[in-house]
Amino acid sequence: MLKQQHQLFSSFLVLMDAVVITAACYVAWLFRLSTLGQPLPSLPGDWEASVRGSLSLYAIPIMIGAMWSSRLYRPRRDKSLWSEYGAILRATIVAIPTMIVLLWLLRVKIIDAAQTSVLDDGLVSTTPDAGRVQLLALAVALPLLLCTHRTIFRWTLRQLRKRGHNLRHVAVVGIGRLGQVACRTIERNSWTGLNVSYFISAAEQSERARCLDRPIRGGLADLERALEQHPVDAVYLAMPSSRANRLPGLLRRLERFAVEVRVIPDVLPKYQAQSMAVSELDGMPILSYRECPTQGLGGVLKRGLDVVGSLAGLLVFSPIMIVCAIGVRLSGPGPIIFKQRRVSIAGETFKIYKFRTMHCVEDEQSPDEATWTSRDDPRVTRFGRFMRRTSLDELPQLLNVLKGQMSLVGPRPERPELIAKFREDWRGYMLRQHVKAGMTGWAQVNGLRGDTSLRRRLRYDLHYIRHWSLGFDLKILWLTIFRGFAHRNAH
Repeated sequence: MLKQQHQLFSSFLVLMDAVVITAACYVAWLFRLSTLGQPLPSLPGDWEASVRGSLSLYAIPIMIGAMWSSRLYRPRRDKSLWSEYGAILRATIVAIPTMIVLLWLLRVKIIDAAQTSVLDDGLVSTTPDAGRVQLLALAVALPLLLCTHRTIFRWTLRQLRKRGHNLRHVAVVGIGRLGQVACRTIERNSWTGLNVSYFISAAEQSERARCLDRPIRGGLADLERALEQHPVDAVYLAMPSSRANRLPGLLRRLERFAVEVRVIPDVLPKYQAQSMAVSELDGMPILSYRECPTQGLGGVLKRGLDVVGSLAGLLVFSPIMIVCAIGVRLSGPGPIIFKQRRVSIAGETFKIYKFRTMHCVEDEQSPDEATWTSRDDPRVTRFGRFMRRTSLDELPQLLNVLKGQMSLVGPRPERPELIAKFREDWRGYMLRQHVKAGMTGWAQVNGLRGDTSLRRRLRYDLHYIRHWSLGFDLKILWLTIFRGFAHRNAH
């Protein structure tokens, strides 16, 4: 039944994607007409010309083929919406050049030379290359419309699954800690449409009848009987590492059944900050234990946010930065910008920029004396104390963000000598180095600034890394506006 539903959904997706691709091609063709200054067509009278001019007859098979190769028509219950966006973007990057080559081979004229004409007043007017405009508009419209369509489709599926439709029933082998974690994780992510029907004990026999309000249908000796009497769509093997030697035999026994088999490895340490990822090298599966959460499309989007945000920040805050620079100069001799070595992603060091807030004579500090600034620190100037209270001293770090050394959002960067101490004293501290350091962070908007608890700061930083998303970054930036600039713990 579920396979038939998947075939129905796949066919519907192909049909709807074809409609969306046609719409994107039509929008691109309208851009071409507007570029040439021609009147827009009236529907349905000019429909035939619209289809011929929009290149949808070429774009539909090429784009759907690229999306098929990107596995966008396979079940994606356990894939995030962001991964689907990334697959659509990759398919577009493949489809557009392929279509250009095909049009060239078929001698279909779309790229026109720019035309110039002399107006009545003697001025020269240049008409831009309409064909290139059409292709550029198509490259933008395709992913935007397809991502919008897939978002609506996902939302519709989620509503259906909440009402008990399109569910995928699974059996969990293992009633210990790992099996219960698997069951609770599936329950927590109800949007996947997965439903744990029952458990099977990892022992040969089971004396218990229920686990987490679900029946236990025997042990490993009863595996075949349970699957025959109570069919499921997938089997999740959540066995402890002490029984890992039973895994090959179980996989052979499950080959007799038309079920999907998933193996949950018994490597779930509580202190792990990031999600693990599975990759493959020449057929050999590899479990990445410490995967950077901002890789792939998410990292590209985060970098785009950093560039746009830092440029906008430099533009908006430039008058304030000029005033701060004058204030630093008047507060005493020394450089306006203070530079200091800090550590960011993967242990890379860089020079962080700040407005100088201390007396120049005492700015220098040996590595062994590296400490945080304390409240009423005598080294801080009066104007420097004001800048620290309002975080204005950190505005030059927008240049660090623009250069790619920092991010707008992330754990605050520390000095190498302090990190050498913290890595020995605090378990999991170096997990902070798996993301780029930031100007603001989850710890800072929750009041953990200055001389506050390092344990709590670390806990908030690891929470940010574990739950990172572009939306989380935007939330932190929004909270920074209202909470982060001025705080009683900043000094």
